[in-house]
This record gives sequence, C-alpha cells and structure tokens, in this order.
Amino acid sequence: MVNVLVCVKRVPDTSGEVLLSPDGMTVDARHVGYTVSPHEECAVELATRVAGATGGRATVLSLGSAEAVEQLRNALAVGCDDAVLVEAEADLFGPADVAATIAEVLRARATAGTTYDLVLLGNDAADTGDFQVGVRLAYALGRPVLAGISVCEVHGETLVARGDGPDGTEIYEVPLPAVVTVLEGGVTPRYPSIPGRMKAKRATVDTVSPAVEPVGNGRVRLKLPPAQPSTVEILGEGPEAAPAVVDLLARIGVVGR
Repeated sequence: MVNVLVCVKRVPDTSGEVLLSPDGMTVDARHVGYTVSPHEECAVELATRVAGATGGRATVLSLGSAEAVEQLRNALAVGCDDAVLVEAEADLFGPADVAATIAEVLRARATAGTTYDLVLLGNDAADTGDFQVGVRLAYALGRPVLAGISVCEVHGETLVARGDGPDGTEIYEVPLPAVVTVLEGGVTPRYPSIPGRMKAKRATVDTVSPAVEPVGNGRVRLKLPPAQPSTVEILGEGPEAAPAVVDLLARIGVVGR
C-alpha cells in the first residue's frame, strides 16, 4: 500500500496576455480565473493511479487562501481521497518556506499515524517559474528526488519513473519513500464526472495553519519578455491581388508552379 501526497498551487488561468501587479511581484489575475498548472493536473492523475494500484490513498495539499479549496475539490472530483489546505497568504511564502511547510505537514501526519511514501509536485510554479520546492522538500525529508518525470509506478518498495532526457527516454529506479516533480505530457488528466463532483462537494477539507514562519522569496520583481515584433505584407486589393497570392502559396509550398 502506497499513500501519495500530491501538492498543487492555485494560479491564474492562462490568457492571451499576462499582466503583472503594479509592484511587479505577482501575476495580476483580475481578468482571468484560477486553476492549477498542467504539470500538477498530471501529478494528480499519477497520484490517483499509484494509490489505486497499490491500495493506498491519494491526498491533495495546497498552501494558500481559503479560495484554494476550489482547486482542492477539483482534485477530489477526479479521484483524490483527502484534501489538506494550509491556509496562509501564499505570496509571503518563498520556495524554501513552502517546502518546509509541506515537510511539517508530513511530519504531523506521520505522528498522527498516516505516512506518505510518495510526494508528487508539479515541476515548476506556473505563475512565478520557481523550480525549487520539490528538491528542497526532498532535502528536508532526507528522501531521493526525481525531477521532470512524465510517468511513474510502484513495484514493491521501488519507484520506477520515466522522463525525457537529451538522448531519449530515461528510466530511473529509486527506493521509497521518494519525492517526484512531474512534467505534463506523460498521462492525460481525467475530467471529473458528475458523481465525482458531488462527492467532492460533500468532502471535508482539513484546514491547518502553517507551522513555519515565512522568510519570503527574495524576489526583486517579475519581468515579462518583450513582445515579439510582427510584420504584415499587403499583397494587393481585389482581383488584382490574385497573382500575388498564387506566388505566395507557391513559395511556401502549398501549390505547385
């Protein structure tokens, strides 16, 4: 039996244009909704598969405001068994703070009799691009860590994981307990069913306070990349433009000359 803890973060949904807050420290989500990253959606899917295959339980955790319960219930609706909200102002917590907080939750649950042999996280934060939490968490727990994993499964006391490397697919075997950060693409996240949504709506979310005093992330500011320039070529107007259109299609190989 392998119990799995999967960690998700409430982040602004993707949109055509990314806006920053006036101080440049966070993504401005006033015009979009909230979600979790595609990496974390795949991590949730893997968590439910591993727990289901071994007779364990999958628990989803998020650090953030009370509104993050929405993302936790979405994970419950697709197969997670339990949910934990560490209620705090997420912007005050840097990667080291988040890792330390998750480690304290794991220790508290172990003291209460529930242990997790596998912890899954998204490979990086969708809003701030932090890649540190998984590695820092593994270090705090004294566990092996794998990053950039697409698929994983448990065989006895060993985790077998696959990820893309520079020369093709790489296969790793590490002993449990372990920490893994997940890249999207290895599995297809499921959509919640109506019974799943009803179950998630009724489920109790365990809300706890952080046991860690955050020191922050040391971020100076976020910076958007410059907009890519674009050009427009006017081929002509009306029927007179037809020969130019044919020449263009021929240049790009759509039609033959």
